[in-house]
Amino acid sequence: MDLFAQVKALVLDGIARLTAAGQLPAGLDLAAVTVEPPRDPAHGDMATNAAMVLARPARMAPRDIAAALADALKDAPGVVSAEVAGPGFLNLRLDPAQWFGVIPQVLAAGSDFGRSETGAGRRVNVEFVSANPTGPMHVGHVRGAVFGDALAGLLAFAGHEVTREYYINDGGAQVDVLARSAYERYREACGLEPAIAEGLYPGDYLIPVGEALKAKYGDRLLDKGEQYWLAEVREFATDAMMAMIREDLAALGVEMDHYFSERSLYGTGQIEAALATLAARGLIYEGMLEPPKGKLPEDWEPREQTLFRSTAFGDDTDRPVKKSDGGWTYFAPDIAYHFNKIERGFDELIDVLGADHGGYVKRMKAAVAALSENRVPLDVKLCQLVRLFKGGEPFKMSKRAGTFVTLRDVIDQVGPDVTRFVMLTRKNDAPLDFDFDKVLEQSKDNPVFYVQYAHARAQSVLQRAAEAGLATDDGTLAAADLGRLGAPGELALVRKIAEWPRQVEIAAAAHEPHRIAFYLHELASDFHALQHQGKLDPALRFIREKDPALSHARLALVRATQLVVKAGLGILGVTPMDEMR
Repeated sequence: MDLFAQVKALVLDGIARLTAAGQLPAGLDLAAVTVEPPRDPAHGDMATNAAMVLARPARMAPRDIAAALADALKDAPGVVSAEVAGPGFLNLRLDPAQWFGVIPQVLAAGSDFGRSETGAGRRVNVEFVSANPTGPMHVGHVRGAVFGDALAGLLAFAGHEVTREYYINDGGAQVDVLARSAYERYREACGLEPAIAEGLYPGDYLIPVGEALKAKYGDRLLDKGEQYWLAEVREFATDAMMAMIREDLAALGVEMDHYFSERSLYGTGQIEAALATLAARGLIYEGMLEPPKGKLPEDWEPREQTLFRSTAFGDDTDRPVKKSDGGWTYFAPDIAYHFNKIERGFDELIDVLGADHGGYVKRMKAAVAALSENRVPLDVKLCQLVRLFKGGEPFKMSKRAGTFVTLRDVIDQVGPDVTRFVMLTRKNDAPLDFDFDKVLEQSKDNPVFYVQYAHARAQSVLQRAAEAGLATDDGTLAAADLGRLGAPGELALVRKIAEWPRQVEIAAAAHEPHRIAFYLHELASDFHALQHQGKLDPALRFIREKDPALSHARLALVRATQLVVKAGLGILGVTPMDEMR
């Protein structure tokens, strides 16, 4: 169980007793009451803001509430002291046995320790990557793929029922460009000179597609107008690109639950149905938009369009859903796609997009709010650019892709585990520098190595203990006399372990998987520091050959650390290492 949740329960019980005694008014909203680590560890083990958030509704001074609550908690189990600080914070100190009591819980739960039920019963759709099916995935897609997959893993660990989804953008003009590009490679396979005109895709990755087209059609498509071959080549090339993308995702360790084709929305009535739903709510109308910012009025040609009243849901302007020629805008199928998600019964939608889609956020949130009548929230997470370096210099583009560094380029250089972890060492909306040399360094400055080494080092300690004749199974370690522990480094490490369930819930609620990577680095730091103390002082070593009881207690702490590292890496989709090579 979450120790912070246990202490919060003690705080809430103290508030209830103060209320029953008439020291606090009844009916106070306790939703904002928190228990968390103090900013300065010297102030105590945990701090609560209860007096601060209850002062105004209770019409009392915060320090008066804090003093009363401190008195109510003085005899609470496991609480050594409760001290009022500052304007009314309450700092709590716990009996060390409370902290070390977390270790048997970790050993009993294994790498499932920290799993939460906060998301139980909630179905979440996480749509991510959704790269145009026009070529191999590039490094920008890598960050979105890793972020989306890690977020899905985090939400699942927190109890949500998660669907990982890829939206195939196969309904726009870009797939016609793909078809024309593939056709030129088909002509090349037939012995003709390809005409890779400006605007077509020049990458070598289409050469095998051209050869496959020749194997299927022979020379039957040569010298024919595109009205004869465009549809067939488009479908063939799109399927080939999606097969390549699936392989790229598999190489990164990403497996989608569902692929949704944009083309399936056309001619099936789904777009019309979504817009009819909005129209029935008075949100579709014929009108003229104001001139866009940056254009002079005389440059603006007003025309009547079919518009969605997105300003009613917080957007900056209403949005066209149909062009003046009667065709759909790009926004219309997006509306239909999200309506499809809502109709499939998801309780929450998450879209992971590149930073260049920032203008998409308000309009899509407005559409989902309108379609679901504010029942289904949409969170759009934007992933900023990745800047690649090697040897201190910008990494050059891929010849195979023609214009960019591919996902395979990155994985071939450093492997999927390093790629995934590094992509999560910054918040998604912050730019990220990826230096191929630095991410392979075996040093404490490399967060990937540092965390992996903690798992491997723990494994090494357990192996040495077994070789020394000590039992290292989880059952034996769970029964160890943990009262033998108490050194400052041991206490710091177990405090960090105890934070794990809380960190999971915070990260899941914020949709921020980078918090897991940050936590793992801090946990690894505390573990490595404790191991280093043992090098300086033999009395602090994990294995004390002449004191098996103390050894077992310390081995229990080592094993608990390893299990939490394994759980965290599992959320991030990174394979824990038992030994470093």
